Amino acid sequence: MEETQPPEHRGRPRLVVPSRSDVLLRNFTEVAGGPLGSRTAPGLVSPGVFTVERVLILLTILAALAGILLKGYCRANGWESPTQFYATCYSDFPELFRTRGLAEGQFPVLASGSQFEYPVLIALIAGVTAWLVPGTEVSDARVLAYFDINAALVAVAVVATVLATARTSSRRPWDAAMVALAPGIILAGTINWDLWAVALLALAMYFFSRDQLVLAGVFIGLATAVKLYPLLILGAILLLALRTGRFQPLLKTAGAAAITWAAVNLPFAAANPSGWAYFFQFSADRDAGYSSPWFAYNLVLNRLRGQELTGATVDLLAPGLFILACVIIAVIALTAPRRPRLAQLAFLIVAAFILTNKVYSPQFVVWLVPLLALARPRWRDFLIWQGIEGLHWAAVWMYLGQVTSAGSSQHNLDMPYYVLAVAAHMAAVAYLMARVTWDIYDPNYDPIRRHHLDDPHGGPFTGAPDRFRLNVRRSALSARPHKVAADA
Repeated sequence: MEETQPPEHRGRPRLVVPSRSDVLLRNFTEVAGGPLGSRTAPGLVSPGVFTVERVLILLTILAALAGILLKGYCRANGWESPTQFYATCYSDFPELFRTRGLAEGQFPVLASGSQFEYPVLIALIAGVTAWLVPGTEVSDARVLAYFDINAALVAVAVVATVLATARTSSRRPWDAAMVALAPGIILAGTINWDLWAVALLALAMYFFSRDQLVLAGVFIGLATAVKLYPLLILGAILLLALRTGRFQPLLKTAGAAAITWAAVNLPFAAANPSGWAYFFQFSADRDAGYSSPWFAYNLVLNRLRGQELTGATVDLLAPGLFILACVIIAVIALTAPRRPRLAQLAFLIVAAFILTNKVYSPQFVVWLVPLLALARPRWRDFLIWQGIEGLHWAAVWMYLGQVTSAGSSQHNLDMPYYVLAVAAHMAAVAYLMARVTWDIYDPNYDPIRRHHLDDPHGGPFTGAPDRFRLNVRRSALSARPHKVAADA
């Protein structure tokens, strides 16, 4: 029998409640009287003052304050080595403010002789926030002010990410609580400006889910001008275009993204070509970075007195393996019985990039948090992954305290334990990729599609029929015509 709703409730979507739908959270609610009752109607009945979004904003602010408290030692004693590593309060903000001319008023990228190893929108953010700090001397007070200004703006970016994720999730806004309370964001959110890119990409995915393709492309272009990884979302859109035969969304979104990126970058490139190009040169020439698989591999080989990978070899292997991973993801997308969801493909591609890239900084964990909240909102897997990333985060600082500052031995972490932490982080991300792939091939395990939804994040692809699908079994049989005839 079809369920009827009172007239004042008609047209409102009933919200999915985590305490009902998530096994882990349902068990945790026993101390508070159990999960929400079956006769309640979230989304249909007004919650009063405490709407979902207001609660999410409150949780985000509390998490941001917790992140600032974790930096308390450095805020009180300054960002000096090796204590900033052992107190796990390192941040790029103070380091770049002191060493890239920001404290003296030099604007990154545009200043003559500038060597600022970040894209132009980060340069713009770094330069403008430096202007907001009074004075011209390098002092502890000015360094602290610069950190606090950027930490406050990062908190605003997290709020924007949470709200965009909640609205993208449609009937599942509570999934954005993963972003609001993510330990990875609390621990690593103020290391660098990555959360600006995360927020812009979250807004892009929100506009894409609402079929506002030009705006989606604009925000992808802006996000790519902060960090390059948001460009990978276009790969997910391409795969969905192949499955559905709808290429107009890809062309509109990619075109708007390209125009926006060019509009942001060309003025900087024209004003100071060498300063603008330095980021790309630095990225191409740099050696394998801390916590990348290549760096960990070389550490082990060095201890065993084996042949380490050269920079040129890593430059070949890293993009080569990423391309191979993308080919595998494409095969998954094109052979799955049902078209994958946009967030699933986006998560797989970005995760593959993280696992194969020659650099993995601790703050890169924030890239995956909103994507996982959309791709596979299951709290057990999320918390296990975040716990492992927290161990890796601590291991990085203990190891850096040793190798960069010759810190006291009782605080150091020996190389094998650091390598194990890197391996654990990689295994956790690979496990999440396997779970998302499983969901793609069997939608009964997909937390979104098990509620008879198609793809609330898919925008123009939502509800689209499959026009193209690779049938691996049929291709294999057609390659053996004589055997098929014999079997017949």
